[in-house]
Amino acid sequence: MSGTITGTGQSSAGWLSSLISNAANVRQQLQTLTNQESTGLISTTYAGLGSGAAVSLDLSPEIANLQTWQTNINQATGPMQVTQTAMTQLQSIAQSFYSQLQTIDGTQSSSVDTIAASARSALQQVAGLLDTTDGNTYVFGGADTTNPPVPNPDQILSSGFATQIAGEVGNLATNGAAVTAAATLATAQSNATGTSPFSLYMSQAAPALQADTPVVQVGQGQTVQVGLLASANSSAVTSTGTSTTGSYMRDLMRALATIGSMSSAQFSTSGFQGLVQDTSASLQGVGTAMANDAGVLGNTQTALTATQTQLSDAATALTTQVGAAQNVDLAQTLSDLTLVQTQMQASYQVIAGMSALSLVKFLP
Repeated sequence: MSGTITGTGQSSAGWLSSLISNAANVRQQLQTLTNQESTGLISTTYAGLGSGAAVSLDLSPEIANLQTWQTNINQATGPMQVTQTAMTQLQSIAQSFYSQLQTIDGTQSSSVDTIAASARSALQQVAGLLDTTDGNTYVFGGADTTNPPVPNPDQILSSGFATQIAGEVGNLATNGAAVTAAATLATAQSNATGTSPFSLYMSQAAPALQADTPVVQVGQGQTVQVGLLASANSSAVTSTGTSTTGSYMRDLMRALATIGSMSSAQFSTSGFQGLVQDTSASLQGVGTAMANDAGVLGNTQTALTATQTQLSDAATALTTQVGAAQNVDLAQTLSDLTLVQTQMQASYQVIAGMSALSLVKFLP
């Protein structure tokens, strides 16, 4: 009798120990599934991902790069569009005065004073447009995006640039068209303090400014130029013609300052028509170079839109791969969680039943 009871007691103790161990395993499974249901992740640590850790470690940095490049393009989109809007207005001004100069001939001297007044107003407008901003960014500012390319645009008519050109045009009768045109060209090309209408940064040689033209990174080792400059053409566009500073912005301002300094009293002087023709030729070159630069910028916008789509598609594909390695199947997880909860309850019930067993229940 005593041997039977002893055997039964040892067997019961072994069962209870086994049940408790199994219950601990089930409890661990329950904790894991609860965390997965809460976070949606297989594990919050790389160690818990198993073979999926390598996929996550390899692809996550690449996804971050793709997202950064998309952000770069997004940030460049606003300034580029603002630049295009300003360029449209600048082109309109250049075209308008090119057309108006064609009306100054031997029978319309009275129009000179009217056109001159309009040119002075337009010069102020151009100076203001070159200070166009997108938020706190001066879009024509090159690398110096926090300072206006043209300081005090409202005072451009009293600047050294405008007053020197006015003086040169005033000596037209004495110096003739060729000398006067050469003098205004030299003034417009000058970066000297007191002559240049531009900021100290913008009063640099074109190559130095072009090297600082804003760019954005759109890929590994890939950058795209996204801005234009107030005092120099982009590196892709060259101004041509017999009367150019090499910068269509400078040429436009020179033309407006020249026209604004003309008067009907000069109409009969021998050099007047020659100066009008030089200015007209310069404005024609302005229109061509501006159209080219705006076209390049427009093509860049289109290309960046396509690049952004490609980056987004690539990021989505890689994110899907990482998701397969990191994310749980939520429906399956919820099903497993329900099953394990049931197992946990059953384990506790069995343990409770085993714990209630005593020697008294085996005695007659």
